[in-house]
This record gives sequence, C-alpha cells and structure tokens, in this order.
Amino acid sequence: MEVRYTYNPNYYKKMNSEELRNNFLVDSLFKPGRLKLIYTDVDRCIIGSAVPTNKDLSLTGSKKETASEYFAERREIGVINIGKGGTIQVDGKSFHLDNKDCLYVGKGAREIKLSSDNKNDPSLFYIVSYPAHKELPLKLIQYAEAEKQSLGTIENCNKRVINKYILPGKVESCQLVMGLTEIENGSVWNTFPPHTHQRRTEIYLYFNIKDDSMVFHFMGEENETRHIVVRDKQAVISPSFSIHSGVGSSNYSFIWGMGGENQVFDDMDSLNLINIK
Repeated sequence: MEVRYTYNPNYYKKMNSEELRNNFLVDSLFKPGRLKLIYTDVDRCIIGSAVPTNKDLSLTGSKKETASEYFAERREIGVINIGKGGTIQVDGKSFHLDNKDCLYVGKGAREIKLSSDNKNDPSLFYIVSYPAHKELPLKLIQYAEAEKQSLGTIENCNKRVINKYILPGKVESCQLVMGLTEIENGSVWNTFPPHTHQRRTEIYLYFNIKDDSMVFHFMGEENETRHIVVRDKQAVISPSFSIHSGVGSSNYSFIWGMGGENQVFDDMDSLNLINIK
C-alpha cells in the first residue's frame, strides 16, 4: 500500500508541475491482475483499483498502514466497476456488477473477494474507503438505479449528468459519499463554476478519456490556482482548501468520492468567478 502525505496551502503555492503531480496525481491504477491501494492522510481516505484476471483479488488488512486484521475492520468501502462485468463476494454473499454499477460495503465485512467474468476482458473495480464508526448494510446500486441530476448548459460547455450512488436518503453510510458524472457530447467543463468544501475532501477518478485527449484539472485556492494534466483512468486527490474543477479536450466521465464532517451533497462553498486567479 502506497502512503501519501499532503501539504498546507502555503507550501502548495511553491510546488512546480512535477511536485504537484507527485503529490496529488494517482497514475498507477488499473494494472491487470493487480490490486493497488493508496492511503492518504486527507481524511485518512484509501483509494485503489482491482483488475482480476487469472485469479480473484482480495481486500485484506494491513498491520502497518491501517493496523487492522481485515480491511473493513474500521472502514467502509464504495466500489464502482468501470470495466466489464464482475463479481464481488462479501463474507460469502455474491454481488454482480456490470459497467458503472456500485457496491457499498459497510464496516465489519471480513472477507472481500473480487473477480471478473472474463479474464481476457476484465472488470475494472475502483475503490474508495473511509474510516467508519458503525456497521451498515451491504447495498448494490445498479447504474439505472442511481439518482440522476442534469446540470449545466450547452452554451457554457458544461452540460452533464450526475449519477449519485452513496448519499443520505439513498444508501446509508458513515461518511462516504460517492457518485459518477458523465459529461455530455459537446461539453468539456466539470464542476463549473468551481467550489470548495472545507468540511470534507474529494477525490476525482477520470475515465472514458479518449487516447488523443486529456483533462486539465484545476486545483488550489481561488486566488492561487494550478493545473494538472490528467489522462484516462488517473485520479487527483483534492485537500479541503482546494477547488476541484476541470476542462477536457473532449467529453469524458469521472467518479467523485467524498468524506469528512458532512454528507450533504450541496454542502459546498461556491466561488465567484471574478476572484479566480
């Protein structure tokens, strides 16, 4: 498990492009046959990926990073499949996830195994996990069942559909909020106008980016912004002081995962575009 530490806003202002990428960009996910986990001290979130091929992959505890006998001993987990169909077994219960389906796994789950229907065209499981204080029920949320919200306009190039999977009123969790946003054809901006939420952090996983395209992910304080160039299936860790917004050279999708003090989806501090620098 890779461990990352974040920096305060003053130190962040001094970072060059390579330092920003090394600290905030995750470009090592979705390797065939491997489970990859990144532990960040941003709200003690763990993100990762599992791409089962020849054998099942298991989420297990870590004596060093989490000091746990099993992974979900003190954690809850959200998993979204962005590949082909696969199965997640949780303590003997099987859940089949097609493309863009989501599974919530609550604290206390001991055995978690992930497998693909076809090892030659595998599942791509994206994992987000936060500390949890109580046990809550397992819940499969299929893509068609996600709460959908349309935002933006064609004129502003930010027309998009937000698919909400894990949030109050739909799937009960301790602090995890998770969903998937799809930018429509002809639009390129996400989360625009930008915002921050001091009470929680957010991590974006960008995917469905064409091979000859990219996304410019903007971060930092409103008067001191920076950008990171992001390619397909790469993630960006956003501390609470930072905006998180992006523009692509074509349309794309991204998964957002949040954790912190408040689970209310609209709990955000909107920014005036005049103040963005």
